[in-house]
Amino acid sequence: MFDAIVIGSGMSGGMAAKELCELGLKTLVLERGRKIEHGASYNDWMQPWDLPNGGGVPEEVLEKDYPIQRQCYAVNTATQQYWVKDSQHPYETPENKPFSWIRGYHLGGRSIMWGRQTYRLSEMDLSSNARDGHGVDWPIRYADLAPWYDKVETFIGVSGENDGLAQLPDGKFLPVMPMTDGEKLFKTAVEKSFAGRKVIMGRCAHLTQPQPHHIELGRNPCQYRSLCERGCSFGAYHSSLSSSLPAATRTGNLTLVTDAIVHSIITDPKTGKATGVRVIDQNTKKATTYEAKVVFLCASTIGSAQVLLQSGNEANPRGLANSSDQVGRNLMDHVYGPSVMAVMDGPETFHRGRRPNGIYIPRYRNLDGQTESYLRGYGYQGRVMRQGWHGVAMGAPGVGAELKERIRHPGTWMVGLSGFGEMLPNPENRVTLNATKKDEWGLPLLNIHCEHGENDKELGRRILEDAKAMVTAAGGRIIKESGKLHPPGLGIHEMGTARMGHDPKTSVLNKHNQAHDVPNLFITDGAAMTSSGCQNPSLTYMAMSARAANYASELLKAGTI
Repeated sequence: MFDAIVIGSGMSGGMAAKELCELGLKTLVLERGRKIEHGASYNDWMQPWDLPNGGGVPEEVLEKDYPIQRQCYAVNTATQQYWVKDSQHPYETPENKPFSWIRGYHLGGRSIMWGRQTYRLSEMDLSSNARDGHGVDWPIRYADLAPWYDKVETFIGVSGENDGLAQLPDGKFLPVMPMTDGEKLFKTAVEKSFAGRKVIMGRCAHLTQPQPHHIELGRNPCQYRSLCERGCSFGAYHSSLSSSLPAATRTGNLTLVTDAIVHSIITDPKTGKATGVRVIDQNTKKATTYEAKVVFLCASTIGSAQVLLQSGNEANPRGLANSSDQVGRNLMDHVYGPSVMAVMDGPETFHRGRRPNGIYIPRYRNLDGQTESYLRGYGYQGRVMRQGWHGVAMGAPGVGAELKERIRHPGTWMVGLSGFGEMLPNPENRVTLNATKKDEWGLPLLNIHCEHGENDKELGRRILEDAKAMVTAAGGRIIKESGKLHPPGLGIHEMGTARMGHDPKTSVLNKHNQAHDVPNLFITDGAAMTSSGCQNPSLTYMAMSARAANYASELLKAGTI
């Protein structure tokens, strides 16, 4: 019998485990994927000439095993080990309505490959549903999350700058990574041309100046290699493997079990409480049951919905914690795809290293009430950098001395902007269990239905329009643009399938991420999100995880769950 079971070892599960273990709870973490080790399992030491096929995965392999994962920019021969084989983990979508479910089944999950952009939600974001009537009202506000944002940022290490913007709250930051000279010019031009728009440096979970608690965990400063999707042997960015799980391990309270695919959460028919978790060994297919006083479900947005739906029983025919019929519904991802690439004039200076971060343009639409024809808003991620030897040499003619001389000099200044917009919650965008088809472990396949609504599509059009205007105002000459929305899922910010809310009739979780129907069950990953904002959401997941873990510990000590 454990005090707590955490299902999932990624961003949310790792943080929940850390907090629970540090609070003295004997905690079991269940990971459906294989064990990998920080540093030893990474390929971040490989040079371009060390990579098979120059880093390119053969087309026949991509077609057969990775038709969905290949859509992610980070899939190559150095990272191939981290992405699931779609051929082994199928799911179904309606015809002409694709959902790109990007996944990694291994210890640490997608915290190994994440983009590391780290932003807080604002009061505006947490009150948006109440303001315009879409979805249900969040049961929390910024003041509820603020101290937990502080705690998580301090622990993981976030480089950034306090910019004094209400729509993007300030935080506890390490020294900011510097802008390039081209970005400084772009910032000046945009802020002069467009009142209310700000170009700031991205806030990212990289150690620019490690603090003592980072060093104690063996973490080191960022080396500016920009090979982050491979894993980082220096521990320079936060992941479960480099940061939260080692912190949990040193308490002596952590037990880790990998290759443990969760079949269902078991409940006591008399009390309705969770008593344990039934798992299937990925390799042997043998079933095992683990018992605990409290369960944290952190299997990722879609995975957590799947576990709840699979946990249905006589008392819960629609799935566990689903008296509201909201489990699996309101699936969101950010509106993503519209982008611009341009060349621009800049100073004859160059920037050193490969900075694993970029600039950020926080949301500037609908800030002071509803002023646009569409709801919510969007922000941009991008960068302005000079082409290096790759850009100067690859795809350009030349041999011998002339080519060698050319690649000794930096190339053109390039500016790129990509937008991320807020997708509205819609109960018809949902995850359900397939009634007839099962995977190789005997679990039902998932059906995923998720499509952009008219407001989402309008955001996409405006994202492209504004990006072109900003790049042009900075003197950029556009060489490539795309107004196409990527399929939902490809933003890799899926959320919303077990939403928080005030009313048990319309939501799955209360203000503490505690299931309305199952008092000792907590869900703290993206499934809990009631709306999406337009910021990268991982920091919010971690803040909710830390907050809920501390609340659950108090309830356990009081004997109320």
